[in-house]
Amino acid sequence: MRFSGKNVLITGSSRGIGAQIARVLASHNIKVWINYKSNANLANDLQEEILSKGGNAAVIGFDASDEVAFREALELIKESDGEFSYLVNNAGITNDKLALRMSVDDFMQVVDANLKSCFIGCKEAFRIMSKQKMGSVVNISSIIGEKGNAGQTNYAASKGGIIAMTKSFALESASRNVRYNVITPGFIDTEMTSRLNQDVMDIYLKNIPLARFGKPEEVANTVAFLLSDYSSYITGEVLRVNGGLYM
Repeated sequence: MRFSGKNVLITGSSRGIGAQIARVLASHNIKVWINYKSNANLANDLQEEILSKGGNAAVIGFDASDEVAFREALELIKESDGEFSYLVNNAGITNDKLALRMSVDDFMQVVDANLKSCFIGCKEAFRIMSKQKMGSVVNISSIIGEKGNAGQTNYAASKGGIIAMTKSFALESASRNVRYNVITPGFIDTEMTSRLNQDVMDIYLKNIPLARFGKPEEVANTVAFLLSDYSSYITGEVLRVNGGLYM
């Protein structure tokens, strides 16, 4: 793949899908900024792994739902590298329970961590990218944001909001040659899905046409495509990486 930009910030990238996105983008000679909120050790280990393979990586710790911290982080990246080319808004949490048992605090905790952080990232990235007249943002949503799920009202609202918000940013930013796209992963083989019991996994697998969970690198490769010059005429798009579970 071909990339016009030189660097990328990936929020929530010390582990899971975010870490795999960092590995894949580093393999394309993009400098990756690994963001973490609380676990510096994991982020540092990932940085060392990428550097050992000849990639370029830096670690930057901040809470993605903190507007000031996010803005300062992007300014630091631009000052360090001379540009800020790509952003992947990947940070997110879950706090599952049935809606009638869910407090407003339970709801807003997830919305703040997932949707609010994504809005801040999109907005602050555009401040810089619009002046450069170049940039690409990929937001990580979820299949749950498209179809909903019992026990995940807060998560579904946050991820559905990311889809609509991405389209709005794409409309506002197109004249400055800045693109916004969104990926909606289905069930991906990560630490989160590994905690499911086998009966639950079997039920999900029966409903996936490709008859398997996705791999983190399959999401990461889709992110790389949407950031790259190969997708230069794509903006405001939703790319489903779900094995056909939701079409």
